[in-house]
Amino acid sequence: MSVQQYDEIGEAFEGFKSLPLTRYGEVPSFLALVGDVKGRSVLDLASGTGFYSRELMRRGAAEVLGIDISGEMVAAAQRFEDREPLGVRYEVGDVSELRALDRRFDIALGVQLLNYAPDIAAMERMCRNVHRSLNPGGEFLVLAQKPDYRFDGPSPAKYGFLCEATGEEIETGPRVRITALLDPPISFVGTCPRREVYEDSLRAAGFGELTWVPLEVSEAGVREFGADFWADCLDNPPFELLRCRA
Repeated sequence: MSVQQYDEIGEAFEGFKSLPLTRYGEVPSFLALVGDVKGRSVLDLASGTGFYSRELMRRGAAEVLGIDISGEMVAAAQRFEDREPLGVRYEVGDVSELRALDRRFDIALGVQLLNYAPDIAAMERMCRNVHRSLNPGGEFLVLAQKPDYRFDGPSPAKYGFLCEATGEEIETGPRVRITALLDPPISFVGTCPRREVYEDSLRAAGFGELTWVPLEVSEAGVREFGADFWADCLDNPPFELLRCRA
């Protein structure tokens, strides 16, 4: 992935969390997947501006370490920590070249992480490095582009995003441009890896009990916009979640 595209976004990335799809789909779905973190240690990989790192610390995690490839994202996360100290630690790092950490964690998060692998070998390296960083039986929880998302379906613009195929294909799958319809809009390019690329890479790294979990819309989202508003999203969700065990 291009580090530069995230360095240029910086703290503005927090704006994503205000968009309907993120606020009422991604965030509640992912937090439900994570579940109870009281007393548990969490490794947040591709931690960005630290949204999930902070949220899980507030929910009682014993320790959270956030690692992101973008120095500007880590700097933005650290500014949030400085303003509201929660005890989250952050560092700059590339998960495909992840240093050996000084401890193992109970839970690892990968929100929009594996879909930035430039090839299958890099995804396998990422997965091995995550596996090495987890306690035996620890969970790796992933959120990524839905592998079989239909790019010719209804536009997700009313949910705050555009999700467009660039027409380019790499070894892991089609290249994708995501645009958050903020003011001004923010775009970045990633990949939509095939389902078997995820599964084979994770299994090669030693993970088991792979379970795909669909994106859901929270009750608050239905109350806010009505059920009909979400029909296109639920028919063709842009994101999917994945749970696996070390």
